[in-house]
Amino acid sequence: MKGARILIIEDEPALLRGLKDNFETEGYEVRTAQNGEKGLDALLHDPPDLLLLDLMLPKVNGYEICRAARARQLDLPIIMLTAKGQEDDIIRGLELGADDYVTKPFSIRELLARVKALLRRGAAGGAEHRFGPFLLDLTAHKLHRGQEEVPLTAKEFRLLEFFLRRAGRALTRDSILDAVWGQEVIVTDRSVDRCVTTLRAKIEPDPRNPAYIQTIRDIGYRFEAPP
Repeated sequence: MKGARILIIEDEPALLRGLKDNFETEGYEVRTAQNGEKGLDALLHDPPDLLLLDLMLPKVNGYEICRAARARQLDLPIIMLTAKGQEDDIIRGLELGADDYVTKPFSIRELLARVKALLRRGAAGGAEHRFGPFLLDLTAHKLHRGQEEVPLTAKEFRLLEFFLRRAGRALTRDSILDAVWGQEVIVTDRSVDRCVTTLRAKIEPDPRNPAYIQTIRDIGYRFEAPP
Protein backbone atom coordinates (compact mmCIF):
# COMPACT_ATOMS: atom_id res chain seq x y z
CA MET A 1 0.00 0.00 0.00
CA LYS A 2 2.41 2.63 -1.21
CA GLY A 3 1.51 6.19 -0.37
CA ALA A 4 0.25 5.17 3.07
CA ARG A 5 1.02 7.58 5.91
CA ILE A 6 3.30 6.25 8.65
CA LEU A 7 4.12 7.86 11.99
CA ILE A 8 7.36 6.68 13.65
CA ILE A 9 7.88 7.45 17.36
CA GLU A 10 11.45 6.49 18.29
CA ASP A 11 14.00 8.23 20.54
CA GLU A 12 17.19 6.85 18.94
CA PRO A 13 18.13 9.47 16.29
CA ALA A 14 20.16 7.13 14.06
CA LEU A 15 17.46 4.44 14.03
CA LEU A 16 14.73 7.01 13.45
CA ARG A 17 16.60 8.51 10.50
CA GLY A 18 17.26 5.07 8.99
CA LEU A 19 13.62 4.03 9.31
CA LYS A 20 12.40 7.28 7.77
CA ASP A 21 14.77 6.96 4.81
CA ASN A 22 13.83 3.32 4.15
CA PHE A 23 10.09 3.88 4.30
CA GLU A 24 10.25 6.98 2.12
CA THR A 25 12.28 5.00 -0.42
CA GLU A 26 9.41 2.49 -0.50
CA GLY A 27 6.94 5.27 -1.31
CA TYR A 28 5.42 5.88 2.11
CA GLU A 29 4.69 9.32 3.54
CA VAL A 30 6.56 9.48 6.86
CA ARG A 31 6.28 11.68 9.95
CA THR A 32 8.51 11.27 13.00
CA ALA A 33 8.69 12.14 16.70
CA GLN A 34 11.55 11.59 19.16
CA ASN A 35 9.55 11.53 22.39
CA GLY A 36 6.22 10.16 23.48
CA GLU A 37 4.62 13.52 24.19
CA LYS A 38 5.18 14.90 20.69
CA GLY A 39 4.37 11.51 19.17
CA LEU A 40 1.06 11.24 21.01
CA ASP A 41 0.11 14.76 19.97
CA ALA A 42 0.87 13.96 16.31
CA LEU A 43 -1.05 10.70 16.53
CA LEU A 44 -4.22 12.18 18.00
CA HIS A 45 -4.33 15.36 15.91
CA ASP A 46 -3.63 13.74 12.53
CA PRO A 47 -3.87 9.92 12.76
CA PRO A 48 -1.65 8.08 10.25
CA ASP A 49 -2.43 4.84 8.42
CA LEU A 50 0.09 2.95 10.59
CA LEU A 51 2.14 3.65 13.73
CA LEU A 52 5.68 2.40 14.43
CA LEU A 53 6.15 2.78 18.17
CA ASP A 54 9.13 2.31 20.48
CA LEU A 55 7.96 1.15 23.91
CA MET A 56 10.63 2.85 26.02
CA LEU A 57 10.16 6.56 25.28
CA PRO A 58 10.83 9.74 27.27
CA LYS A 59 7.88 11.78 28.65
CA VAL A 60 5.10 9.40 27.54
CA ASN A 61 5.89 5.71 27.07
CA GLY A 62 4.65 3.42 24.32
CA TYR A 63 2.10 1.67 26.53
CA GLU A 64 0.36 4.95 27.28
CA ILE A 65 0.32 5.81 23.58
CA CYS A 66 -1.24 2.42 22.73
CA ARG A 67 -3.86 2.89 25.43
CA ALA A 68 -4.68 6.42 24.27
CA ALA A 69 -4.99 5.36 20.62
CA ARG A 70 -7.45 2.59 21.41
CA ALA A 71 -9.37 4.75 23.91
CA ARG A 72 -9.94 7.21 21.04
CA GLN A 73 -11.05 4.23 18.92
CA LEU A 74 -8.29 4.75 16.36
CA ASP A 75 -8.27 1.57 14.28
CA LEU A 76 -4.82 2.02 12.76
CA PRO A 77 -2.27 -0.83 12.94
CA ILE A 78 0.41 -0.39 15.63
CA ILE A 79 3.80 -2.13 15.44
CA MET A 80 5.95 -2.04 18.57
CA LEU A 81 9.74 -1.76 18.42
CA THR A 82 11.09 -3.72 21.39
CA ALA A 83 14.35 -4.99 22.87
CA LYS A 84 15.14 -8.71 22.91
CA GLY A 85 14.06 -10.70 25.94
CA GLN A 86 11.06 -8.49 26.74
CA GLU A 87 8.30 -11.10 26.37
CA ASP A 88 6.29 -9.68 29.28
CA ASP A 89 6.54 -6.19 27.80
CA ILE A 90 5.48 -7.47 24.39
CA ILE A 91 2.44 -9.25 25.81
CA ARG A 92 1.48 -6.13 27.77
CA GLY A 93 1.73 -4.02 24.60
CA LEU A 94 -0.36 -6.49 22.60
CA GLU A 95 -3.01 -6.56 25.31
CA LEU A 96 -3.15 -2.74 25.26
CA GLY A 97 -3.93 -2.75 21.55
CA ALA A 98 -0.69 -3.13 19.58
CA ASP A 99 -0.97 -5.39 16.54
CA ASP A 100 2.55 -6.74 16.13
CA TYR A 101 6.16 -6.21 17.16
CA VAL A 102 9.73 -6.51 15.95
CA THR A 103 12.73 -6.90 18.25
CA LYS A 104 15.85 -4.77 17.97
CA PRO A 105 18.09 -5.22 16.10
CA PHE A 106 15.70 -6.16 13.31
CA SER A 107 15.81 -6.66 9.56
CA ILE A 108 14.34 -3.72 7.67
CA ARG A 109 12.96 -6.22 5.13
CA GLU A 110 11.12 -8.04 7.90
CA LEU A 111 9.69 -4.77 9.19
CA LEU A 112 8.59 -3.71 5.71
CA ALA A 113 6.85 -7.08 5.29
CA ARG A 114 5.03 -6.64 8.63
CA VAL A 115 3.92 -3.15 7.60
CA LYS A 116 2.60 -4.36 4.24
CA ALA A 117 0.73 -7.25 5.87
CA LEU A 118 -0.98 -4.99 8.39
CA LEU A 119 -1.90 -2.35 5.81
CA ARG A 120 -3.64 -5.10 3.82
CA ARG A 121 -5.67 -6.01 6.91
CA GLY A 122 -8.45 -3.52 6.22
CA ALA A 123 -9.54 -5.54 3.18
CA ALA A 124 -10.36 -8.57 5.34
CA GLY A 125 -13.73 -7.51 6.70
CA GLY A 126 -16.31 -9.16 4.44
CA ALA A 127 -18.30 -12.37 4.58
CA GLU A 128 -15.64 -14.35 2.72
CA HIS A 129 -11.94 -14.80 3.40
CA ARG A 130 -9.57 -16.37 0.87
CA PHE A 131 -6.11 -17.72 1.63
CA GLY A 132 -4.12 -20.04 -0.59
CA PRO A 133 -6.58 -22.53 -2.16
CA PHE A 134 -9.12 -22.00 0.65
CA LEU A 135 -12.30 -19.96 1.00
CA LEU A 136 -13.86 -19.42 4.43
CA ASP A 137 -17.55 -18.57 3.95
CA LEU A 138 -18.85 -16.88 7.10
CA THR A 139 -22.46 -16.82 5.89
CA ALA A 140 -22.63 -20.55 5.14
CA HIS A 141 -20.25 -21.32 8.03
CA LYS A 142 -18.12 -23.52 5.77
CA LEU A 143 -14.50 -23.85 4.65
CA HIS A 144 -13.88 -24.89 1.05
CA ARG A 145 -10.77 -26.00 -0.77
CA GLY A 146 -11.77 -25.60 -4.39
CA GLN A 147 -15.07 -27.45 -4.71
CA GLU A 148 -14.42 -29.64 -1.67
CA GLU A 149 -15.70 -28.76 1.79
CA VAL A 150 -13.17 -29.09 4.62
CA PRO A 151 -14.99 -30.17 7.81
CA LEU A 152 -14.22 -28.01 10.86
CA THR A 153 -15.39 -28.21 14.43
CA ALA A 154 -17.13 -25.12 15.85
CA LYS A 155 -13.96 -24.16 17.74
CA GLU A 156 -11.74 -24.64 14.67
CA PHE A 157 -14.07 -22.47 12.60
CA ARG A 158 -14.10 -19.66 15.19
CA LEU A 159 -10.33 -19.90 15.57
CA LEU A 160 -9.74 -19.71 11.80
CA GLU A 161 -12.14 -16.77 11.49
CA PHE A 162 -10.35 -14.98 14.34
CA PHE A 163 -6.98 -15.56 12.66
CA LEU A 164 -8.18 -14.37 9.25
CA ARG A 165 -9.78 -11.21 10.59
CA ARG A 166 -6.44 -10.42 12.24
CA ALA A 167 -4.03 -11.70 9.60
CA GLY A 168 -0.52 -10.37 10.12
CA ARG A 169 -1.10 -9.57 13.79
CA ALA A 170 0.69 -11.15 16.75
CA LEU A 171 -2.01 -12.71 18.95
CA THR A 172 -1.48 -13.76 22.54
CA ARG A 173 -2.95 -17.02 23.77
CA ASP A 174 -5.10 -15.08 26.25
CA SER A 175 -6.61 -12.96 23.47
CA ILE A 176 -7.39 -16.13 21.48
CA LEU A 177 -8.96 -17.77 24.53
CA ASP A 178 -11.16 -14.72 25.14
CA ALA A 179 -12.31 -14.53 21.51
CA VAL A 180 -12.82 -18.23 20.75
CA TRP A 181 -13.68 -19.79 24.11
CA GLY A 182 -15.24 -16.76 25.82
CA GLN A 183 -16.46 -17.42 29.35
CA GLU A 184 -16.14 -21.19 29.20
CA VAL A 185 -14.68 -22.67 32.36
CA ILE A 186 -11.65 -24.94 32.62
CA VAL A 187 -9.83 -23.77 29.51
CA THR A 188 -6.10 -23.07 29.42
CA ASP A 189 -3.37 -22.12 26.98
CA ARG A 190 -3.14 -25.82 26.14
CA SER A 191 -6.69 -25.62 24.76
CA VAL A 192 -5.47 -23.05 22.24
CA ASP A 193 -2.43 -25.13 21.30
CA ARG A 194 -4.52 -28.30 20.79
CA CYS A 195 -7.03 -26.47 18.58
CA VAL A 196 -4.21 -24.93 16.55
CA THR A 197 -2.72 -28.39 16.05
CA THR A 198 -5.98 -29.88 14.73
CA LEU A 199 -6.63 -26.85 12.52
CA ARG A 200 -3.11 -27.02 11.07
CA ALA A 201 -3.72 -30.66 10.18
CA LYS A 202 -6.64 -29.55 8.00
CA ILE A 203 -5.24 -26.48 6.25
CA GLU A 204 -1.45 -26.68 6.24
CA PRO A 205 0.39 -28.33 3.31
CA ASP A 206 2.90 -29.56 5.93
CA PRO A 207 1.62 -29.17 9.52
CA ARG A 208 5.15 -29.67 10.89
CA ASN A 209 6.34 -26.65 8.89
CA PRO A 210 3.25 -24.42 8.86
CA ALA A 211 2.84 -21.84 6.13
CA TYR A 212 -0.17 -20.05 7.61
CA ILE A 213 -0.34 -20.39 11.41
CA GLN A 214 3.04 -19.30 12.74
CA THR A 215 4.02 -19.93 16.36
CA ILE A 216 5.48 -16.94 18.21
CA ARG A 217 7.59 -18.33 21.01
CA ASP A 218 6.37 -17.33 24.51
CA ILE A 219 3.69 -15.09 22.98
CA GLY A 220 1.13 -16.96 20.89
CA TYR A 221 0.47 -17.12 17.14
CA ARG A 222 0.38 -15.08 13.94
CA PHE A 223 -1.64 -15.95 10.83
CA GLU A 224 0.36 -15.26 7.68
CA ALA A 225 -2.07 -14.89 4.78
CA PRO A 226 -0.50 -14.53 1.32
CA PRO A 227 -1.50 -11.37 -0.62
